[in-house]
Order: sequence, then structure tokens, then C-alpha cells
Amino acid sequence: MEEEEAPSCNDQLPEGKCDGESMKERDSEPTELDGQNGLPEGKKEFVAPAVGMEFESYDDAYNYYNCYAKEVGFCVRVKNSWFKRNSREKYGAVLCCSNQGFKRIKDVNRLRKETRTGCPAMIRMRVVDSKRWRVLEVTHEHNHLLGAKIYKSIKKMGSGSKRKLQSSSDAEVQTIKLYRALVIDAGGNGNPNSNVREVRNFSEHPNQLNLKKGDSQAIYNYLCRMQLTNPNFFYLMDLNDEGHLRNVFWVDSRCRASCGYFGDVIYIDNACLSNRYETPLVALVGINHHGQTVLLGCGLLAGETVESYTWLFKAWFTCVSGQCPQNIITDRCKALQNAIAEVFPKSNHRFSLSHIMKKVPEKLGGLRNYDAIRKTFFKAVFETLKVIEFEAAWGFMVQRFGVTDHEWLRSLYEDRARWAPVYLKDTFFAGLSASRPGESVNPFFDKYVHKQTPLKEFLDKYELALQKKHKEETLADIESRNSSPTLRTRCSFELQLSKLYTREIFKKFQFEVEEMYSCFSTTQLHVDGPIIIFLVKERVLAEGNRKEIRDYEVLYNRTASEVRCICSCFNFYGYLCRHALCVLNFNGVEEVPSKYILSRWKKDYKRLYVPDQDSNNVDAVDPMQWFNQLYRSALQVVEEGAISLDHYKVALQTLEESLNRVHEVEEKQD
Repeated sequence: MEEEEAPSCNDQLPEGKCDGESMKERDSEPTELDGQNGLPEGKKEFVAPAVGMEFESYDDAYNYYNCYAKEVGFCVRVKNSWFKRNSREKYGAVLCCSNQGFKRIKDVNRLRKETRTGCPAMIRMRVVDSKRWRVLEVTHEHNHLLGAKIYKSIKKMGSGSKRKLQSSSDAEVQTIKLYRALVIDAGGNGNPNSNVREVRNFSEHPNQLNLKKGDSQAIYNYLCRMQLTNPNFFYLMDLNDEGHLRNVFWVDSRCRASCGYFGDVIYIDNACLSNRYETPLVALVGINHHGQTVLLGCGLLAGETVESYTWLFKAWFTCVSGQCPQNIITDRCKALQNAIAEVFPKSNHRFSLSHIMKKVPEKLGGLRNYDAIRKTFFKAVFETLKVIEFEAAWGFMVQRFGVTDHEWLRSLYEDRARWAPVYLKDTFFAGLSASRPGESVNPFFDKYVHKQTPLKEFLDKYELALQKKHKEETLADIESRNSSPTLRTRCSFELQLSKLYTREIFKKFQFEVEEMYSCFSTTQLHVDGPIIIFLVKERVLAEGNRKEIRDYEVLYNRTASEVRCICSCFNFYGYLCRHALCVLNFNGVEEVPSKYILSRWKKDYKRLYVPDQDSNNVDAVDPMQWFNQLYRSALQVVEEGAISLDHYKVALQTLEESLNRVHEVEEKQD
């Protein structure tokens, strides 16, 4: 351990000077001061240091604390530094107020008077696994008056020569952009007394977040707190060329783990952004093994631009180590479409049917015969089973009601392969498709954020929302593991899957089993070797409570244990429909083939499945991959350990033993 000291700046010094060395003037003209804080107008205080802050290098960290100290009115010196034995590479340091400590005994009789006061203000930091410098301890309090003048600290360099003093503007440029951006005012003008209305105008600054006063501090406080308390917390910030905050992305450890389990199908919830909410939020949402929505990532975006969406998706792509979702569902938005095509070219991009159906009153409400048009439109979307049927129904609608040139309908028809159910039978949606009348996907933060919810309030509600969602998932896990559902039929399919599926998914499958009794006829239509086409007739409740009969074609291949219904319930929802079950039953099959029992719906899915658990593929020189692999493996122990008290005790003992063995490795290296 070595100690580096700089001369004290607390003595009476000539104005604008620090210990004999002049500071460069920023401007020859007088500077107008802000009436509130005495700082130059247009300049904001640096964010106070906090535990969890990270910097790219030691110099960045020192420079940041030095700039902060300059504005508060004290000077900095290096109290302690730690170096590695062999390489002499610095890996830790304590920066403190220059008034820290007292004179050494041998210096007491010197003529220079005592200036130190034992001030406790300091920050302690060290290099972490990511090779960045992280602040581990902070003390803000001083026990002396802070200087009215702004001085510059001097730090001894390793060679013994003093660092050249920089102008204030140079120092600010070299301070990490993250902390510079977080103190910039809402409109970018730095003036807290500005009379500009505090209303988000998405057209004024399309290249930066429209933040109210205090929003940037709220973002910063949240990120620091999460980085400190959440072991696998991930975030990225995007700054424009002027250093203003443009986009933010974050995901906590539990949501990040969910990406590995449930990142095959994602829904981009951009309702807050597209509807001009106070909080320009975009949420990436998936479906868990209980059919509940689960958060996979969150972002605040400057606007609905290709650039912002592209940045968001690349941030998420980095977070999940380059794993692409199979299918992505979004609103109809050209910017989203272009961004997805760039970042996820191999993913299937589909439009949310529920979004389209919600727009029908708005887009078609002004037309003559609206009720008849709406009814015909719904029939074309929900009641057609073949492409030729959809095309005929659509053609009849536009011709019958004279809406061939209606712009919205025309654009919908051009995009029909991305939203109409008849075109999406080979796309797996995991229940996010909303392909039946009345179904919709509610916003993840529904009831927690409305149009006027301030950003600071949302960040508080964000954690409450996640806690509620996590509690719901935990309770559903316990209920699925510890209780057996009541069987309603004698069907072997129901008994089989009651032992495998989570409670909520089983209820949905159980409904299909019960509805087998509404299918009154199963006959062969065509035979081609092992492949047989069956026709299943079903009585359904139509408009006006009248019964009508509908025909469903089902392909069955006994050799390959394959069954596919034209309704495509399996791809839309992840379990077999009543029509397919009727065909299996007709052919004497007593169990649902394993290929149609998805692991993602099983009650022990998260216990038995660890995403990408192939330690042989981990890069031997990439600490981030080590961390991710260890975290995923440890998560499996956590999931197993939560089953019962006995499981918990064994899991805890195992983790403690593993930690002790890791410490032994560290001691051997020392």
C-alpha cells in the first residue's frame, strides 16, 4: 500500500490560484451566476458520488471526483493506493478531502500551521471483474467549511511529477459521459428557472430524452441502487453528440434469467411511447410457464425512430449474449419493422392482431354501414380457416361496401401475411397471438402507469409492479407443485397432462378436452400412405346464440406420431386442440405424443432446464461469459432449493461449501 498526497488547498490563496499554480480562465467575459446555487448559469452540479458508480479507468474516476469537489468547494488528495505485487498495476484507491487526517508527529514542530481537520469525506474504489473501477464506499460529510472559491486539486503522478492542470471545460469533457449526461436539464438548456412548460414535446428534441427537472437524477439513483443490490443487473445508456441522454435500457437479474427461459417469443409493448405518455417507455415482454406475462427488458426512448429502436434491440441482444427470439410481435410501425429487420433478420416479425382490432372503431367508425362492415371484417379475420376463404371474404367486404380505396384497409391487406391468422399457422406464438375474438395482450405495466405518470413516479412503481409479478409467479409455482387439479372427464389425455402442466396451462388444455364432446363426427377424407386427412365436425355457438356446424380438417401421420389441425391451436397457444384430440382418440392413441407436450408449460420447467448449459462453449478469456454461466447454474440450485425446507437447507449448505472452495483457490493464488 502506498500513500500519495497533494498540497492542501485549504489555506488562504490568491483568487483563482491553487498552491502557487494558476488556473486557466474559462472566459475573459464576466460569468453570470445562477441565483439559486451560485454556479454559472447553464451549468449544473455534478452528481454526488454514490456506491455502485463505475468508470472506465482510474483517471476517469479521479477526474470525476475532482470535478465534483471543485464545484462543492474542497480539494482532493489520494489517501491510499493498492498495487498488484508483480505487475505494479493499480487495482484500488481511496480519494479523500485534503483536510482528511492530521499532521504526523514529526511534522508538528514545523512552522506551517495545522490546516487539516480530520475530515471524513472520501470515496473508496477498486477494479472489478469487468475491468472497470467501481465505487465501493462513500462518505459525503465534511467537518469544516467548504471553500467559497473553486480550486483545483493536484495529484502526484507515479513518476513524481505533478499532473498538468486542466481548464474546467477540459476536465468536464474527460469526465465519463454517463455522469455528465445525468445532470443535464430537461430541455438541454441547463436553466432550472426556465419558463418553458414542463410538457414532453416529442418533436422539439427528437435526438434526446425529454426529461423534466429531477428525472435524470431519478434515473441515476435507480441505476445505482439496482447495480448495488441486484447481482446480475444490466443497463446501457445512449448519449447524443452533445452528451445529452437519448436512450436508456435496463434489465434486472430475475428478468434477465427469464430471457433464457422465455425469450423464444417476445412482444414489444410500445404503447407508452406511441401514445405520447409522460414516461416514454418500451417494454420487452414474454410469456412464462403459467401463461403470465413476464418482463424481459425495459427502455426509455427519445422517440419512435429506427435509430432508437435499433439501439434498444442491440442493447437487449447484448444482454442475452446474442440469442435471437424465434418470433417478435409488435404494433404496426414502420420504424419497428425496419429496426427488427436490421437487428433480428432471422426472427419472424408479426403484427399484434389485438392492436389492429382495437383500431377498427377509430379507422372505420366514420363509414356508412359501419356495423355491417365491422361484422364482415371480423368474420374474415376470425372465421376463415384457409387463405382462399380469407381472400374471398375480404374481396366481398371491400366490393360490397365500396371501401376498395380505403387507405387503412388497403394497407392492412398489403400487410395481411404479418397479422391475419390464416397466414400465420406455422408461427409459434405461445399465447401472445390473441387470435380469437375478444382476446388481447394487456400492457405489462397496466394500472401502474398512465398518460400523465411522471418518470420519477414510474421508477418507484416499476419495482412494485415487478414485485407483484414475481409474487404471482411464485404463488403459481407453489400451487402447481403442491396441488393436483380436479379431473372432469375420464379421458386419458386429461389425466396424463394433469401431472405435467402447470395449473393455469392445464386448465386451458382441460377446456379443450371437455370440448371434445362438442365434436360429434370424425371421418376420413383422404389417405396417402401413412398420412390420413380427417374431417371433424363441431357444433359451435354462433351469433344470436344459435348453433352452427363447422368443419375442421386434421392431418394425422401414425408413423411419425404427427397430428395437425387446420385451426393451428398448437402453434397459436402451445397445446393441442379438441379436433386433434378427437383424431388421436379415434385412432386408439391414449397419450398425447411427447412432441406436443412443450417443456415451457411444465410445472418443473425452470427447475430442470438451464438455458445454454454447455460449459464447454464458454470462452476461456471472457469473464462475462463465466459470470453468465455461473449465474444460470446457480439459479437452478435456487429453483430446486425453494421447493421445501429440506431442499432449502441442502441447497444453502451446498452453496456455502462451494463458496469456501472458491476462497481456497483465492488463498492459494495469494
